[in-house]
Amino acid sequence: MNQPEMSQQDVDRVQRCHQTYLRLREELSKVIVGQQRVIEEVLISVLAPGHALLEGVPGLAKTLLVSSLAEATHLTFKRIQFTPDLMPSDVTGADIIQEDPATGERGYRFLPGPIFANMILADEINRTPPKTQAAMLEAMQERQVTAGGKVYRLPDPFFVLATQNPLEQEGTYPLPEAQLDRFLLYIHVDYPSAAEEWEIARRVTSASLPHLQSLLTGEDLIQFQQLVTRIPVADQVLGYACTLVRASRPGSPESPDFVNRWVAWGSGPRGLLTLVMCAKARAALQGRYHASIGDIQAVVKPALRHRLAGNYAAQANNLTSDRLIDMLLEAIPPDAPYERPAGEWTATAVLPN
Repeated sequence: MNQPEMSQQDVDRVQRCHQTYLRLREELSKVIVGQQRVIEEVLISVLAPGHALLEGVPGLAKTLLVSSLAEATHLTFKRIQFTPDLMPSDVTGADIIQEDPATGERGYRFLPGPIFANMILADEINRTPPKTQAAMLEAMQERQVTAGGKVYRLPDPFFVLATQNPLEQEGTYPLPEAQLDRFLLYIHVDYPSAAEEWEIARRVTSASLPHLQSLLTGEDLIQFQQLVTRIPVADQVLGYACTLVRASRPGSPESPDFVNRWVAWGSGPRGLLTLVMCAKARAALQGRYHASIGDIQAVVKPALRHRLAGNYAAQANNLTSDRLIDMLLEAIPPDAPYERPAGEWTATAVLPN
């Protein structure tokens, strides 16, 4: 199916999005050394739009990255430090009794929690019990909070950047796979290179961190998010992404032998939606007017690493999700001809949220 051509206005917006991305990277480099891949993946999740989970050992500037991104934008920002004693109302807010000073009458008034902001840093989300995690994830999914029988909409734009520490798992509450699937991207934050670590030590020990210039407003971000939905995707690219996702499922006709042997479960349809939307967002950040197979390959790990899991045999052979995705990329040729599958879809099909 032929994709409609982009309007001149959208072409101009793509270039503006690209220039804003370059300026954001330059501004963030004042406080963040390296981590260019992580910065790109975080911004992809913001434009897609969706929420992202950042995982890395302590001291890799996960929190600093998110707070610096908030400083470089005209967005409201709140940080929630998750602890074992945090209650759902501490996140979402609650009704409180307040007395009217004029009449002396008492009534309930909703006191919003920290979730009511454009950008939320959910720090160490795996440190709080499932009840609080569920309240947080419900607000993320529904983009609203219910209290006292009333619904309170969260601001727009709204996105959550959560962090978790892979160490010290005793006393933590790991997110179940169904809740992990609610995050658009699962981003790994790696150790810096030797040169980057040298520069980190030089900067941090010699001067205080500079203030960042605000480059992006909430209205700009909403326009960029709407622009991403209009980035065209060729059938060849869509077919490649669809084949990757279907091949990750054991028992599927498209799945290679190693998937049937080593994968416990593969990605659902939300994985395909994530691949396509994130590929389009990456294309806009790079200043290109269509998503490519290279974009799919660039986002496939953060998009699928929490949506497929190896079985016990894979774990015994030290085959992580990332390694299984690498094998999937090797098994599915990007240059094969991909066409829309034959058959009809039913009107009762429901798109995943």
